[in-house]
Amino acid sequence: MKTEFKFSNLLGTVYCKGNLLFTPDGTCLLSPVGNRVTVFDLINNKSYTLPFSHRRNISRLALNPRGNLLLSVDEDGRSILANFPRRLAFHHFSFKAPVSALAFSPSGDHFAVGIGRLVEVWNTPSTPDARTDEGLEYAPFIRHRVHAGHYDTVQSIQWSSDSRFFLSSAEDLTARIWSLDTENGFIPTTLAGHREGVLGAWFSSDQEQIYTTSQDGAIFRWSYSQKPDENGDVDTREEEDEGPLKWRIVHRHYFMQNNAKVKCAAYHAESNLLVAGFSNGLFGLYELPEFNMIHTLSISQNEIDFVALNRSGEWLAFGASKLGQLLVWEWQSESYILKQQGHFDSMNALVYSPDSQRIITTADDGKIKVWDSQSGFCIVTFTEHSSGVTGCEFAKRGNVLFTSSLDGSIRAWDLIRYRNFRTFTAPTRLSFSSVAVDPSGEVICAGSLDSFDIHIWSVQTGQLLDQLSGHEGPVASLAFAPSGDIVVSGSWDRTVRIWSIFGRTQTSEPIQLQADVLHIAFRPNSKQIAVSTLDGQLTFWSVSEASQEAGVDGRRDVSGGRKISDRQTAANVAGTKCFNCIAYSTDGSCVIASGNSKYICLYDVQSCTLIKKFAVSVNLSLEGTQEFLNSRNLTDAGPRGLIDEQGEASDFEERIDRTLPGATRGDLSVRRTRPEVRVPAVAFSPTGRAFCAASTEGLLVYSLDNALQFDPFDLDIDVTPALTLQAIKEKDFLLALLMAFRLNERPLIGRVYEAIPVADVSLLVKELPIVYLARLLRFVAQATDESPHLEFNLRWIEALLLAHGPYLKDHAPSFASELRTVQRAIAKIQLELVRLADDNVYTLDYLLTQPLLSTREDHEPKEVPLMVNGNGALDDHMDEVMEGDWIGLDDEDGDID
Repeated sequence: MKTEFKFSNLLGTVYCKGNLLFTPDGTCLLSPVGNRVTVFDLINNKSYTLPFSHRRNISRLALNPRGNLLLSVDEDGRSILANFPRRLAFHHFSFKAPVSALAFSPSGDHFAVGIGRLVEVWNTPSTPDARTDEGLEYAPFIRHRVHAGHYDTVQSIQWSSDSRFFLSSAEDLTARIWSLDTENGFIPTTLAGHREGVLGAWFSSDQEQIYTTSQDGAIFRWSYSQKPDENGDVDTREEEDEGPLKWRIVHRHYFMQNNAKVKCAAYHAESNLLVAGFSNGLFGLYELPEFNMIHTLSISQNEIDFVALNRSGEWLAFGASKLGQLLVWEWQSESYILKQQGHFDSMNALVYSPDSQRIITTADDGKIKVWDSQSGFCIVTFTEHSSGVTGCEFAKRGNVLFTSSLDGSIRAWDLIRYRNFRTFTAPTRLSFSSVAVDPSGEVICAGSLDSFDIHIWSVQTGQLLDQLSGHEGPVASLAFAPSGDIVVSGSWDRTVRIWSIFGRTQTSEPIQLQADVLHIAFRPNSKQIAVSTLDGQLTFWSVSEASQEAGVDGRRDVSGGRKISDRQTAANVAGTKCFNCIAYSTDGSCVIASGNSKYICLYDVQSCTLIKKFAVSVNLSLEGTQEFLNSRNLTDAGPRGLIDEQGEASDFEERIDRTLPGATRGDLSVRRTRPEVRVPAVAFSPTGRAFCAASTEGLLVYSLDNALQFDPFDLDIDVTPALTLQAIKEKDFLLALLMAFRLNERPLIGRVYEAIPVADVSLLVKELPIVYLARLLRFVAQATDESPHLEFNLRWIEALLLAHGPYLKDHAPSFASELRTVQRAIAKIQLELVRLADDNVYTLDYLLTQPLLSTREDHEPKEVPLMVNGNGALDDHMDEVMEGDWIGLDDEDGDID
């Protein structure tokens, strides 16, 4: 089992807080998900999460106009500068204070940052593809200028189209106009007149007008004009104290949304469109300067936190943090381009589909979500459960999902038609906490924390078949053997029982353990089970002999993370020293375990050694991610992180010691809580190439095939047919093949393809970049159909499948057309070979009988045995031969005697 699992993607969370951002081409949307950034490709219907992460939740994102530099800033003002196309972070920098606004200039040479009441302008770091004669700077971040003038927090920054000026709006009820460099005759101007904080200020496309909007729903249009006289005419008299021209309010408009506050706004200068999101979940689209309302729409039950427009102004992106909603709306067709929502409560369980193409997650919000493991999007959401969903299991044969819930029901779901087709209930109202399904999908078992019995139903009839009694405590976990003949249950009575539910007797002998059982997992060979107990022990038992085979003390491995209010160190906290979920790998060689800490542990079953520990999060916005607390954050009033310094949750610090014992999500009666990092569920992919973990931040996917496919030959600009043929002469076949694919000339590709020796095919295929795999598969399949080189083409197909088989299986939807083409070509070859072999058999039979047809010397008819046909059957019209008769063949006229 390989251990090079690395973070691959983040599912289950689509938006947390911060600003949304479109790429310059408008095809992708960047969304902050906690301390990471997820990119949604709206054209190809895919999503991926950037591999780097911050130490706290991200508050601001900015992308330069070229789209190659991404600047992300967290709540503490620490930023990461990354190469966006390569998904590589190459510089960390701290602004030393929280950042409230961030924007690149249209020229890309500078970016402005709002830090408190200051606006700082910085030079954009140069990149290797945009270096100057002076070369790269030693300090990537160089401050250009600092502007001071606001009296409260800056909320937005907008640049003019020529990058000479920019607007800043703040909570001090004003907006200000600044210049990038010193301009002759220009004085920074203050735009005052709003009665609440100004959310945004924008230049018109011709920069002759300015629009400002505030939280109270007012939008002002400013124009650089002269002061009108009493009759409304423009006063042409020049005054001595001030110039005749200045920025003045021309029109005032109001949104009028029934006392709903404006939470966010965005303006598209080219089309004069203004979109505003309100606190009641509505958004409105308006045309300026006439302020004509195009339409309004309710998209959420909670307030809209941020809105963004793409470059063409066709798509509107909305983010609502309370429910974790992310929407992209096309206003012209009035349709959704993207509509995603994650779980707004903690996840409890997850399971892979048998084909590993889908991941099902359940949570305390009562929802069941089906995620596409390749695209990262939620396919469907089931909401039939009325309470938290505690478990989910797949029937190994078919697309049937079973879930257990605290509402007292077990439901069966058809994942082809996406509907609930069966509901199972107990005679009394119980809250089911675990579920197990027979591999055939005919029998389902469930355990409850309210009852000590195990309930068994028939899936076909929906009838309760039996109740297994024997446990003296709540049933915490159930597991069916992959062979389907037995079921194992674990209880808080410190016993594990093995039941043969299809046998004549329902008695079971308990396996005694030293602590309460938390979770049970079956090995794929059905001969061993792994049991996790409350004392942090991970034991392995033989099912046939009911004896312990091995054990692991995982208390030190899983322990980690200290809450900000803990009086004990992380090593002495008892709540993080046990595994709540364990799962075997596909081949049964490894077991993965997780608990109420930030660590996931991977163990080798045979040697019982720790292979690797995965830290699921380093986000300091969550409780339990720090190993040691900084004494500088400890004040006389308590930890600084629990003191409300802004007055938004004044009762929070008064109740920090009044939380209920065992609470993992904080005190819900306070106005602000800090979620705790934990991993309640883990699962291996059926292919064995990835595993996923349900954490506080979302659904984390770790994969062996997560590396970004970087093609170094894309950097070569001298790709010509002559150089391609030269590479063949120099026997650099891989370079020649890639250059031929770059030129995309089929005769040249075929010439390079046939020039590659058969002995080098397997080595070349292993070194082939994944980005060319689909094209090579398609070409080889077409060549197999057209070329006479049969064995040569089959050797290529064999090498491709052996070298990239696991990757093709994991990404089957992406290679569906190529694999079908290959399968069609192989099937055609098989059919032709069968026909050719049959023809050869007939020919050989004929040739072998020719010596028997030689003519007798006396010219008398020679008696020969009758030939059989190709199928081995005698001729039907000659019944006399059936008795072994002989026939004579006259050699002169050829007639049969």
